[in-house]
Amino acid sequence: MYHIERAIFDIRRGLPVVIQAGDQQLLVQALEGGDSVSDLTALSGSRPSLVLTRHRLDAMGVSITADAACLPLAAHMDERALHALAVAEQGQDEAPAMLSGLQPAGMGERGAVALMRRALLIPAALIAEVSDSAAEAIAQRLAKGELLAVDAVEAEACLAGAPGMLKRVSEAHIPLEDAADSRFVLFREPDGLREHVAVVIGRPEAHTDAVPLRMHSACLTGDLFGSLRCDCGEQLRNAVADIEAMGGGVLLYLAQEGRGIGLANKLRAYTLQDGGLDTVDADQVLGFGDDERDYAVAVDMLHALEISRVQLLTNNPLKMQALREGGIEVVARQALYGRLNDHNHRYLNAKATRAGHLLEDVLSSQR
Repeated sequence: MYHIERAIFDIRRGLPVVIQAGDQQLLVQALEGGDSVSDLTALSGSRPSLVLTRHRLDAMGVSITADAACLPLAAHMDERALHALAVAEQGQDEAPAMLSGLQPAGMGERGAVALMRRALLIPAALIAEVSDSAAEAIAQRLAKGELLAVDAVEAEACLAGAPGMLKRVSEAHIPLEDAADSRFVLFREPDGLREHVAVVIGRPEAHTDAVPLRMHSACLTGDLFGSLRCDCGEQLRNAVADIEAMGGGVLLYLAQEGRGIGLANKLRAYTLQDGGLDTVDADQVLGFGDDERDYAVAVDMLHALEISRVQLLTNNPLKMQALREGGIEVVARQALYGRLNDHNHRYLNAKATRAGHLLEDVLSSQR
């Protein structure tokens, strides 16, 4: 875990790391903010390849069964062309020529993409095998601590976080406008990248049947600034008021901005949506799946709060499924809506038709 945490930090700084995959050493760096292809070539002694996710390839009209694939880079490939391959919209007629030589990703390449996703960067990586001629120089830099090496298996598993290792850090009474008797309990993940808050409203322990619960993924634009592109801010405030009216409960405020892709990538997706894509297709163009969130952290928070039976305020069936798989009994579901407007109609419609959210009532009200 310690080496993975350091690797994520280095990746976010634009530094390369070494992934050890059996006898093979791979030098990996983020496409976003990393050194140039020529620098990575000089350091590794071999020509790099570009690793792309199956979601990105699907957006380019190329279907694969593996989670990722590796594209050897032609000598003439520059940074602009790499960016076009990784995040730009492409017509399906362009893909075959651009992706000539595509190969299934091995464990090292899959680990590289996992590190990018955990670091909340564009899920595309430059990767180069350390050549025999460069091996001694790389070994010296590893020995001096100038480079960090991580195991490919551990890198690939980093997206799962560390279930059961969430740390309860601090708490305080925070009176809210719609729930004066509220207590904020902060939890931190082991790698230190993400902090989540349980807002305990009233006395949840007074519920003999099921505790009212809202799992809310952070949305800076909607929650704080009142963005009209989504209904998140209204859902957040309505959840607090509803839980208070139900006699208390818990709101889990989860650091999973943009359905788990991070704020930078959410803003990139917004720009793609301005060009005509819906929210699901925009995420796919960037290399992400329909929903990158993992609710294991929510299960850990509920266990820490000694809550095992809930009445869930949600429109998302995946949240109910995730809790049940984590051993939390979902006794009932209550719908939770924000207002429909001209700016969020397409977003909500995509959530309903593409992601299965239960929004028929709110969408039908405007027909």
